[in-house]
Amino acid sequence: MTLLRTLGLICLLFALPLQAQANKLLMPGDVIKGHVKEEEKCELCHKKFDKKAQSQLCMDCHKDVGKDVAEKKGHHGRIDLEKECRECHDEHKGRDFKAAEFDHKKFDHKLTDFELKGGHTVSDKVKCDSCHKPEKKFREAPGYCNDCHKKDDKHKGGLGTDCAKCHVDKDWKTTQFDHDKTKFKLLGKHIDVKCVKCHIDNKFKDTPKACVSCHKKDDDKAHKGKLGEKCESCHGEKDWKTTKFDHDKTKFPLLGKHEEVKCDKCHIDKKYKDTPKLCNSCHKKDDDKAHKGKFGPKCESCHNEKDWKQITFDHDKTTKFPLLGKHRPPLKCTDCHKGDLYKDKLQVTCISCHKKADDKAHKGKFGPKCESCHVEDDWKKIKFDHDKQTKYPLLGKHKKTKCTDCHKGDLYKDKLKQDCLSCHEKDDKHKGQEGKKCETCHVEDDWKKTDKFNHNRMSTFPLLGRHALVACKKCHLAPTFKDAKSDCWSCHEKDDEKVHKRRLGTECQLCHSTRSWGAWDFDHNKTRFKLDGAHKKTANKCYACHSKPMDKKVLTSSTCGSCHAREDVHNGNFGDRCERCHEGDDWKTVKMGATAR
Repeated sequence: MTLLRTLGLICLLFALPLQAQANKLLMPGDVIKGHVKEEEKCELCHKKFDKKAQSQLCMDCHKDVGKDVAEKKGHHGRIDLEKECRECHDEHKGRDFKAAEFDHKKFDHKLTDFELKGGHTVSDKVKCDSCHKPEKKFREAPGYCNDCHKKDDKHKGGLGTDCAKCHVDKDWKTTQFDHDKTKFKLLGKHIDVKCVKCHIDNKFKDTPKACVSCHKKDDDKAHKGKLGEKCESCHGEKDWKTTKFDHDKTKFPLLGKHEEVKCDKCHIDKKYKDTPKLCNSCHKKDDDKAHKGKFGPKCESCHNEKDWKQITFDHDKTTKFPLLGKHRPPLKCTDCHKGDLYKDKLQVTCISCHKKADDKAHKGKFGPKCESCHVEDDWKKIKFDHDKQTKYPLLGKHKKTKCTDCHKGDLYKDKLKQDCLSCHEKDDKHKGQEGKKCETCHVEDDWKKTDKFNHNRMSTFPLLGRHALVACKKCHLAPTFKDAKSDCWSCHEKDDEKVHKRRLGTECQLCHSTRSWGAWDFDHNKTRFKLDGAHKKTANKCYACHSKPMDKKVLTSSTCGSCHAREDVHNGNFGDRCERCHEGDDWKTVKMGATAR
């Protein structure tokens, strides 16, 4: 036998090329049947001088294994990566050698993509060939439940092929399906309901979710389909009779006493859709009794749900006419709003309501803006500040004067004059002599007081000396003050009559001063007739020369003859100018060289 083999080998060598003959001589044994075609190509499995490269060369041919290793999937992707292929899969053991053979009992199925759990681990029920069919690679074994259990699927494919979503490995009848993760959570009494009650014929896909699909009979009995199909809007899963409907989430929240009202009070014949929301639709009788429909249908503008008698309308914030003072309650709305609240546009002027009071008090002369003077707290209380709001502040007795004493005509049309005389012309005792500016002398506190008049600055006759102490009426005998004369003699005629008897004229101021009547400082030497010589002796004997009464000015002749005619020994032959020859100091002394001219 050995001889025959040797002869066969020799014959084979002679039939092969030189390189192939060399490889054949060096090969330790025949390769398995699957590698026969590659037997002559050693370089496909071996790399010179690099043993570690052999595993990669294996995966280059066995690409499905290489992919598992790269992606860390399957059995090869889960074992030790440093382990060489030849450690499990030996070669050159002959054509019939099974290189992929292993001990099935010792094989760890966790190192595959399908770990055996639950009922899959029971060896007497589930055997390897139950999933791994003959002439099929192990990697080609089915990985989905439906691949093996399609016959057992009572749902007839209605729930798909992923049985693991509901069933567990331990027992086919035990389910782990979480209904809460679906679009229909099981709440309340739905938890106790058997699946077949809703999933008829074990059909789960496209099962209707609307309550009425299961509870149509109950709805027909209670609502007769009038409330639609959304039963969950009112009912809950806990108890069909307990309603969870939240009316506050509708467009008509139930507030105040509405919470106590029964549904059928508003929803007549159990009709819920298109139920009117206006207060007037339910409370028309109340409105007819109270407002007779004049205040419109929007009852909620004034009333609230807590109490019909409680008014919530805020006139101050909601309108342009805030209610102040006596406009507030107990004043009733109907006292002003006598017509239709919305159709009749109510005027906000005071006169629109208080015309009678205005006619009685002002007869319409003060215009329609009553609020300019009056306040809401009390009609008789006046707030108008004449001092700040006009250019004519009220001072003194003007403060106590009634408005109508000055404003006798129309307040706005008739422009009232501000001069005193326009009101006090009758009181003017000066007969217009002092003009219209009464305030120049008089004050508002008392008409008779004239403390403001300054005689020194405001007249042509300043009061100096003793004149400052003289009472006005001493000079001004009548209120027509400008009639008073300013010359001394007009007031001091009696004084002059006692002393001078008008022999020195009427211009008293030439000699006298206002300091004192008895003090006088007239200097005769400053006149055209200087007192010298014997005339000095006559300085205090004025009447010796001034013997006759004069009118205004002193018009006495300055010639010697006018006084000394009796003493003229010349009998007037030499004229009346005696000073040409005679000396004034001595009459008997004659000037040398004097000539008559």
